[in-house]
Amino acid sequence: MAHQHLRPVKSHNILISSGGRRVALANCFRGALKDRAVGGFLATIDSGTTAPLSFCTDHAWHVPRCTAPGFTDAVLDLCIRHSINLVVPTIDTELPGYARDRERFAHHGITVCVSDPRTVAIACDKIATHAWIVANGFPTVRQGSVLDVVNSPTDWRFPLIAKPAAGSASIGVRTITSVADLQPLARAEAPYIVQEMARGREFTINVYVDRFSRCIAAVPHWRFEVRAGEVSKGVTVKDLELIDLGRRIAEALPGAYGALNIQCFADHDDGPKVIEINARFGGGYPLAHQAGARFTDWLLDELEGTTLTPLEDWTDDLAMLRYDEAVFVPGSQIRA
Repeated sequence: MAHQHLRPVKSHNILISSGGRRVALANCFRGALKDRAVGGFLATIDSGTTAPLSFCTDHAWHVPRCTAPGFTDAVLDLCIRHSINLVVPTIDTELPGYARDRERFAHHGITVCVSDPRTVAIACDKIATHAWIVANGFPTVRQGSVLDVVNSPTDWRFPLIAKPAAGSASIGVRTITSVADLQPLARAEAPYIVQEMARGREFTINVYVDRFSRCIAAVPHWRFEVRAGEVSKGVTVKDLELIDLGRRIAEALPGAYGALNIQCFADHDDGPKVIEINARFGGGYPLAHQAGARFTDWLLDELEGTTLTPLEDWTDDLAMLRYDEAVFVPGSQIRA
């Protein structure tokens, strides 16, 4: 990969960007560090003081919001000063900046776990995602603009799903039962897309793409309970059609790298329909990790120059049942 400049590894100092509540992901990285001869530390950055992960890592720093000018400059400066060699983005809004500047980080021996800007642009815009899926012949649902439906309502099968074109984590998603429901969206500041509802069960396919653009693993799980857009209960499913679909999408994306996830619905009669692509670790990644697809270990292996072997033998029918946990800190340390 053009952005992957391998150098001798003295330690694995890992920075989880916009860490927020991603304590489970941090624990996966902590496990990956545990048995490494070179050692290292785990750090996080966030724009606020109330992110739980900030109190669960070895180091935590505050930086500007990821959409602010100078965000990647501030992160690069931190990485250089603290000898960090791996940056792991976790939210969609920071991906474009990291993708754009990943070569600047690489010049200093810092790998950013982010795909080529082309793949990030595809994944971060649902209009671009749908166009790419259709152009590459992958199965998906019908999609259009709000005006497409308003102008020709009889051409669409209600109910529909409306989403912000640049949204994530199910924020702003709503069910549309009539044209009247679309009127407020037609006047919304941010553009919305409208999709026909896919049938069947909802799945995430967690995929890992190595530095040679090979899909090392594709692990589907059924999302049988979702809370705030993130899976709260799921179970791994060794569905060969979904595995093949995830692998083909991962390897077709231009310059994909590291952890990505593909959202789809699958129905016995209709087959799978891809609805979203996320170019980052998904909230349900810990389930794939526990099943044996240890993306966090593979990132460190690749930093050490190891060529990965594709994984087929991961645990099927493994359920994840998530629950809330709390971090208790002095109130003086936060600004709510």
